Amino acid sequence: METTIVKKSLYINGKWIETERYTPLYSPFSEEQIAEIPEGTVEDVDRAIIAADGARTALRKMPAHQRASILEKIACLMEERSEEAAHIIALEASKPINTARGEVARTIQTYKFAAEEAKRIEGKTVPLDAAPGGENRLAFTVKEPIGVVAAITPFNFPMNLVAHKVGPAIAAGNPVILKPANQTPLSAFFLGELIEAAGLPAGGFNIITGKGSVIGEALVIDERVKAVTFTGSPEVGTGIRNKAGLKKVTLELGSNSGVIVDENVDLEKIIPRAVQGAFAFQGQVCISLQRIYVHEKIYETFVRNFVAETEKLVVGNPLDEDTDVSAMISGNDLNRSLEWIQEAVNAGTEVAYGGKAVGNALTPTVLLQVEANVKVSCQEVFAPIVIINRISSIDEGITLMNDSRYGLQAGIYTKDIDAGLDAADKLEVGGVLINDIPTFRVDHMPYGGVKESGTGREGLKYAIEEMTEMKLVIINRN
Repeated sequence: METTIVKKSLYINGKWIETERYTPLYSPFSEEQIAEIPEGTVEDVDRAIIAADGARTALRKMPAHQRASILEKIACLMEERSEEAAHIIALEASKPINTARGEVARTIQTYKFAAEEAKRIEGKTVPLDAAPGGENRLAFTVKEPIGVVAAITPFNFPMNLVAHKVGPAIAAGNPVILKPANQTPLSAFFLGELIEAAGLPAGGFNIITGKGSVIGEALVIDERVKAVTFTGSPEVGTGIRNKAGLKKVTLELGSNSGVIVDENVDLEKIIPRAVQGAFAFQGQVCISLQRIYVHEKIYETFVRNFVAETEKLVVGNPLDEDTDVSAMISGNDLNRSLEWIQEAVNAGTEVAYGGKAVGNALTPTVLLQVEANVKVSCQEVFAPIVIINRISSIDEGITLMNDSRYGLQAGIYTKDIDAGLDAADKLEVGGVLINDIPTFRVDHMPYGGVKESGTGREGLKYAIEEMTEMKLVIINRN
């Protein structure tokens, strides 16, 4: 593992700024210190907001092609340094290196999509003469930048989920203040270097690290911040919404995504896909496959083959090329996961595979016939744990899937298109995947959920909608 300890700085108004206090950053896998991270203050937040607010006019007046060019440059620079980027993710998040490379590749695409969407922000004409008194009037709408955007991001995709907030903000002409997750700030500082080299005006992008209770709180309540985009827990998201006042707020929150497996499907194709969806990046993915409901006619075969495929996964160092699963993001998360597994066992659950700690990693865990009210079923597990339950019909699977406080994405495998479309109609989620796992996402699609999974949608075009205001213009020709 990397042993050099780097000391980082805040990025405010185009300058790297030291702070009075620093906190150590440790590798989740090796527990070695890898960096010293600046601990920002309320005063630093104020300086960042002043800088961002000062850049607002320059970004607002910047032509779309220039904003697009900056975003394309960010993508190009990241592509040139892609292996360095993947190494940073693997080091600070313990994401297996091949999975980290996949995230970097997606991040590059996300900035490219943002560049394209920067050129497609458009309004519409409004036929006022559809109403009496509207004759001989020309009306049209325009989309204007909303203003300073606060982006509060999680650890699990420290480059791509940041891109889903920073990319559309820049595309729309908004300055951004980024508060990254405490465990993954190195990815944010790396992005700051790229944005600086890409030529975004000073103040257009700022990075503040530190305690969420200090930095996040100050950003959310400040009236100069016009929009907050947050990915994280429902509890924190609810607090943000309650404190944000009249700001626009986009929340991507929790999930316990599931898939229904009908009796008539090809398990040879499905099972490797389902194993990947359940255990990629230790299950620390918002749409990780957590619940599998399998028709009783194929249940035993499904479980046997699923466990056999899971046994192939390699648990180890995130920087090793062969590693599939590595350390949990923190020791607390590992301990919580083990406690939740034990709770399920006490309630009669069978552990078909895994359930043990290896260093700071949890072995991929397969649980069978889990009661709906235990935590590994009804809460967001965010760990390499999947439950497999037997169902007698698709309707039973839909009922079990909907018995959740969350509703992000859900999947169904079936050869019956009517059954698939019926499930799409009945499932209470933001996205339904027919003949795929709920873990599927490409970066330009609308992405978001219902219930406690959040409000608003990401995906570049849709995020830009959240970060712009519509203005109506009417010309009276009478």
